[in-house]
Amino acid sequence: MAAVMPLSEDRVTPELQQLYSELRDNFGTVPNFFALMARRPGALKALLPFLSEVLDEGTVEPRLKELAYLKPRS
Repeated sequence: MAAVMPLSEDRVTPELQQLYSELRDNFGTVPNFFALMARRPGALKALLPFLSEVLDEGTVEPRLKELAYLKPRS
């Protein structure tokens, strides 16, 4: 089975360099989840505002929400 590898910072397009910089500022690094999504820049750009809205609003702690969307299905 083929594996999809995260897109490293030295291989991103100029349109994603700023986004990677912002992710690094927020997380200290570019999380693999986003580096994988960067292989489809349009999908990544659409996903980030959605995640921001979901994670920043409501009464559940953002960290718990993050764990919920990262948990693999069983």
